[in-house]
Amino acid sequence: MWQASETTLYSIIVFLLLETLLELYLTARQILVYKRSKTVPKDLEHVMNVETFEKARVYGLDKAYFEVFKMVLCGILISLLELYYGFMGFIWVHSAQLTERIGLNPSSEIQVGFVFALVLNTIGLLKEIPFKVYETFVLEERHGFNKQTVGFFIKDQIKAFVVAQVLTLPIAAAFIYIVQIGGEYFFIWLWAFVSVICLVLITVYPVYIAPIFDKFRPLEDGDLKQSIHALASKVKFPLGQLFVVEGSKRSAHSNAYFTGLFGVKRIVLFDTLLINKGLPEDDPTLTESDKSKGCKNEEVLAVLAHELGHWKLGHVSKNIIIMQVQMFLIFFIFSQLFTYSPLYEAVGLPVGEKPILIGFVVIVMYILAPYNTIISFAMTVMSRRFEYQADAFAQELGYAKELGNALVKLQLDNLGFPEYDWLYSTWNHSHPTVLQRLERLKSKGVKDKSQ
Repeated sequence: MWQASETTLYSIIVFLLLETLLELYLTARQILVYKRSKTVPKDLEHVMNVETFEKARVYGLDKAYFEVFKMVLCGILISLLELYYGFMGFIWVHSAQLTERIGLNPSSEIQVGFVFALVLNTIGLLKEIPFKVYETFVLEERHGFNKQTVGFFIKDQIKAFVVAQVLTLPIAAAFIYIVQIGGEYFFIWLWAFVSVICLVLITVYPVYIAPIFDKFRPLEDGDLKQSIHALASKVKFPLGQLFVVEGSKRSAHSNAYFTGLFGVKRIVLFDTLLINKGLPEDDPTLTESDKSKGCKNEEVLAVLAHELGHWKLGHVSKNIIIMQVQMFLIFFIFSQLFTYSPLYEAVGLPVGEKPILIGFVVIVMYILAPYNTIISFAMTVMSRRFEYQADAFAQELGYAKELGNALVKLQLDNLGFPEYDWLYSTWNHSHPTVLQRLERLKSKGVKDKSQ
């Protein structure tokens, strides 16, 4: 008979393989859509020409092939080899040796865990870099979206890695400490600690961390700024500051969002959303194509009306509550399983060794993988519902036509392909497709802003 550790290992491998095969099957369905779609959808014929449709189709196809390559290499070959040969256990043993070599205490799980997390994160970065380089400088470059220089990219990766370590390594050490001293109900203290950290990071990130990576500037005075303040006042949104982030130095993709949990909040617009008005005409990084993109003021307001709908309808609060419940359940399950020896032996650790960090990673990533898959799909379904509700909110404010125009413009500017396999879209898309959103907006009628 197989030992329990072998049974655990092979069970993990089988599920991960099945999950990856499902993703490959769904992506293959979407690839067929890219290959078979040759004509512009009827609802977009008046705004999308054949040339743009073809560019979007090829862009989508290139991204899909890249995702297939990543899934096969990382999701199957590398992941399964790491599991089978006990990669995580190997890293832990050598982290203990490295801990002693640099003068720390190898018998302290907190100190070894600190070194282990740093080593694992470094290896993860090295594995991910080749894919990021290809995606940025080949795939995105080929389709005109990459705006990063090599120097910008390198500095960006270094900054991201350093910031991630500064934030996560102390949290990992505190995590181990709480489990060690928390007693039978340590999961409650763990949940309270992580919940506070998450809320602090949500509050602190846009003010102190995001500016490390991108330059933010106040939105210039003018009609757009006045209109945004008027819109925020109309829906009683506590707007404090309006910023434009220079996303055009990184990518040509567009977005807008608001931040802040308590008190006044800030709205952030990507300069790519406004790129045809408000940026220097002599900016050498902007092409003629770039300068033709972006939305009119009323369309920007429609996008913001949609985002404010998420706030007004409590979508942010609901997501936070769901996240807190999820964390509590995960920590509780972890508390019930983390002493089970076969979990550790399955990933290559010697008999009797039960590092807390590895136990948490194995339980969350592998043991709870089926549960995580179900929850992820449920959240995707809920997110799509929230998007329709936010669209309806913007429509009630009289922005149905402008929102529809903005959705189409953003679709064209980002070379988003309008047609998707229904099963692929249902499983992967947190937002309805642009055609689905346009159909819903039309079916509910158009309300004038003056009403």
